[in-house]
Amino acid sequence: MKSGRRSVSYSVSVVSMSCMLGVVTVFCAPLPLYAKAPKTAATAQPVSDGTSEPAIPYTVTLTPTKHPELDAAISASSQLESLQASHAVGAYALAGRIRSDYDRVNIALESQGYYAGSVQISVKVGTRVVNGKDPSLPDLLKTLEKNQKVAITISATLGPRFSLGSIALLAPLEKAVAPAPVAGSQIANAPTTKASTSKAKTKVPTEAAPAATAPVTFAQAVAQSQSVTLAPDERKAFDLSSGQPAVAETVLAAQNTLLNQLQEDGYATASVSTPVAYLEPQTQKLDIVFRVQRGPRVVIGPIGMEGLVHTNQSFLRNRLELKEGELYRPSRIEAARQDLVSTGVFASVQVRNAPPIITLPPSRTLMPGILQAMPIEFSFKEAKRRTLSAEVGYSTDLGGRLGASWTHHNLFGNAEQLKLTALVTGLGGSAQQGLGYDVYADFMKPDFLSKGQNLSVRLEGVRQLLYSYHQTAIIARAGLNRHVGKYWNLSGSLMGEQEQIKQFGDTRSYFIVAAPLNATFDNTRLTNPIDPATHGVRASLSITPSESLESGSTFFTLLSAQASTYFDLHHLGISRPGRSVIAVRGIVGSVQGASTYQIPPDQRLYAGGPATVRGFRYQGVGPQYGRTKYAIGGTSMDAGSVEFRQRLPMNLGVAGFVDAGQVGTGSRPGQGTLRVGYGGGVRYFTPIGPIRVDVALPMNRPPQGDKWELYFGLGETF
Repeated sequence: MKSGRRSVSYSVSVVSMSCMLGVVTVFCAPLPLYAKAPKTAATAQPVSDGTSEPAIPYTVTLTPTKHPELDAAISASSQLESLQASHAVGAYALAGRIRSDYDRVNIALESQGYYAGSVQISVKVGTRVVNGKDPSLPDLLKTLEKNQKVAITISATLGPRFSLGSIALLAPLEKAVAPAPVAGSQIANAPTTKASTSKAKTKVPTEAAPAATAPVTFAQAVAQSQSVTLAPDERKAFDLSSGQPAVAETVLAAQNTLLNQLQEDGYATASVSTPVAYLEPQTQKLDIVFRVQRGPRVVIGPIGMEGLVHTNQSFLRNRLELKEGELYRPSRIEAARQDLVSTGVFASVQVRNAPPIITLPPSRTLMPGILQAMPIEFSFKEAKRRTLSAEVGYSTDLGGRLGASWTHHNLFGNAEQLKLTALVTGLGGSAQQGLGYDVYADFMKPDFLSKGQNLSVRLEGVRQLLYSYHQTAIIARAGLNRHVGKYWNLSGSLMGEQEQIKQFGDTRSYFIVAAPLNATFDNTRLTNPIDPATHGVRASLSITPSESLESGSTFFTLLSAQASTYFDLHHLGISRPGRSVIAVRGIVGSVQGASTYQIPPDQRLYAGGPATVRGFRYQGVGPQYGRTKYAIGGTSMDAGSVEFRQRLPMNLGVAGFVDAGQVGTGSRPGQGTLRVGYGGGVRYFTPIGPIRVDVALPMNRPPQGDKWELYFGLGETF
C-alpha cells in the first residue's frame, strides 16, 4: 500500500538582560548573559582582562528555591554559572564577577515578581567563608594555593510575590522629550533613578512627557494621556488582568498578542510600547502602562514581485491567495508566502510591507469604507531548476535496488516538474530470480484547470523476475490530484497496462484498463514526508475498478484501506517530546467481482515484507504453490503492526516491532493462515531523514520460508 515570542531587551557591550526594576521600570524577560564566550579551559592561564594573574578555578552551587521557573531564570542570569568553565579570570576580575551577580540574580527575582527579595553569595576560600561583597575578597583570593578551587554558593530570600495592580492602555504622548536622569546606577542601557519609597533601584520609563521630565507615578501617566479602549477580540487577545503574578514574561506576552491582534484587525502600522511598571511596595503591586497606537485601518495595496528569473509572474499571481483590496492581515500574508514556497521552485520567499500607505479608488477596495492601503512586496530567490538524486535500498528478500533520478523543477516557468528515473532491481534476494528494471517518466503540472489541482502523468516500463511470477509491462497513467481542506487529498486517474506474465511455466499477455480513485488523510503536519511522525493519523482509501481485456475478459474491483497512528509517550509524562513513540498500522484489502485465477497475477493480493509483515519475504505470506516458494496470491488480505521507537543521544535510535497478517482466497478479509513476525532495528538520524536497518524473524515460518530478513532504507517503514 503501496516561524516566536516577541520580546524587548537592552544590551551593553557583552551583557544582554532585561528586568522589572524599582518604582518605575521597563519590563523585559531574563536573557542569557553571554551569547558566546571564548572557549578556554577553567585552569590556570592568562585571563581575559589582559593581566598576567593566574586564572582562579571555582565551583558554583545555586541553592534551589523550590520554584523551577525561578531557578532557571537565576541560572540564566548568573555570570558565575554561565562563565564558570569557559571564561576563567584572575582574583580581581572574579571578585567583580561575584559582585555583579548580586544585581543579576536580583534581576531574575524581579522578573518573576519577587521585588522584596534579597540575594546572598558566600565564597569559601580554603577554610574561610566570606560574603561576596567583602572588600578583602580579592586579596583573599590571591592567597589561594595551587590546584585549590573556590567554592561559591548563591542563594536567594524571596519575600512576597508582587502582583499586577492597575493596568492602563494609553495613547502615546504627543511630544517626545528625553527624561533627565537622576542619580543612580545604569543597568541594561536604561536610565535609572532612585525613589525614597523603595529599596529597589528604579528606572525612568522610555516614554517621554511634553514637560521636561517623564511621568514618575502611575496617576501622573494616566492624567497626561488619553485612554485606549479595546474591541472585544483585542481585549481577549490582551488577556492581562489585575491580580496576576507580576511575571515579566506574561506581561511581555500580552504586549505581543495585543499587537498581533491589532495587525490582524487591519492596523498595519499599529504599535504597542514596551510596558512601563510603577512599583507600589506598600501594597506589593505593580501598576502597568502600555502605550497603544492603532494607526489607520488599511487594506492590502498593490502587490509587487521581484527576483523572478525563470518563473512566470502570471502563474504566481493566479496562484496567489491574496487580493488587492482585502483587509490587511499578517496571517493571510504569511499563508500566501508559504503557499508560494510550496511550489518547490524557490530557495526562499520573503514578503514585507512597502510603505507609504496609499489611497485606493472605491472600486478597488473589497472593504467598503476603507480606502487606505498598504502595498506589499514579495522577494524571490529561485532554487536550482535541475537536480540529480540517487536511490539505494536493500532487503534480503527483494535484494538490492539501485538507481538515479533527474528532475527539472520548473520546466515551462509555471512550476511544471519532469522527473526521469531509472532503477536496477533484483540484485540478489530470496524472492527474486534475476535482475529487473523500473524505468519511468513523471510529469506534474500544478494548478491544472483550477487552483490547487495538479495534473500528473506517468509512463513506465517494468521488468521483475519474482519467484511468484515474471512480469514485463508498459504502463501509462494520467490523473488529477486535489488538496481538500487542511488534511485531505483526493485523486483520480485512468491507467492502461500492457503486460506479459509467466507463472508456473504458463506465459500470458494482459491488457488492463483501470480507474484508480484515492483519498488520503494526514494530520501529522510534517513538512518532510521522510521524517518520522510522532503524533497524528495517516489514512488512505483506494477503489480501483479494472478490466482485463486479453486472455479472457474479466471485470474486478480492488479495494484497499490503510491507517497508521502515532502516540508520543511524553503525554504520559515518561519521556521528552518526540523521544519515545508507539506507532500502530492496519491494512485491509479485497478483490470484488472475480476469483483468484480470473485476475492477472500482478493484480492479486500478497503479503510479506516491510509494507505488510516483516520477517517473511516479499509475497511470502498467503497461499503457496505446493510446498514451494511460489506464491499464488489471493483476493483478500489484512495485516497489522505495532512498533516502539526510541530516540537516543548522538542522532541514534532503536525500534522494536511485531507484525501479523494473512492472505485468503475469499473476498472477505480475515481468512487464511495468520503469520506473525517480530524484530528490531537501529536508526541513524540525518538532516534528510533516518537511515533504517531492521532485522526481523518469523514466529511461524511456512515451508520454504526464510529464517530471517534484513531491511535497509531511508525513513521509517510507516
